Amino acid sequence: MSETFVNKVAESGIVTIDLENFYPKDAIAVFDMKDYLFMGLILKEKDFREALKALDLSAYENKYVALTCSADAVIPMWAYMLAASVLQPVAKDIIFASEEAVAAIILQKNISAIDTMQYADQRVVVKGCGELPIPESAYIEITKHLRPVVKSIMYGEPCSTVPVFKKPMQR
Repeated sequence: MSETFVNKVAESGIVTIDLENFYPKDAIAVFDMKDYLFMGLILKEKDFREALKALDLSAYENKYVALTCSADAVIPMWAYMLAASVLQPVAKDIIFASEEAVAAIILQKNISAIDTMQYADQRVVVKGCGELPIPESAYIEITKHLRPVVKSIMYGEPCSTVPVFKKPMQR
């Protein structure tokens, strides 16, 4: 007598969301103001303007740009504005943050853009492990975004989940 194996996970109707699918796929280029400082401390306006005129913009074309300063220096606000004005015509977007923070910001934007109606009254598992560094903020964002419409939210893998939210039964 042969046993028939039943995939209870597949039959459960649980929908899995892998946040890695919303991770930015486009390259993130870093524009570090540190590279334009005189003696690593001071930004000279004339030199900075000349450097921006000579900047090879192809390195930033169609990319997200992390505009930052990794040096402990006081950078005048106009300098960030000037850099942004030069980069904006070619960059996909410019965000003042580190490269890692830009990835997290884009991830959150992508999660916020999810059409939640496809998950209405569904049992959803948000995948917990993967290859990419998914920040805590992304898990919070997906929970906030889905909670109003789903039947339940779980964390982990469909075969081993931690309950996060369950819509109360309506009477």
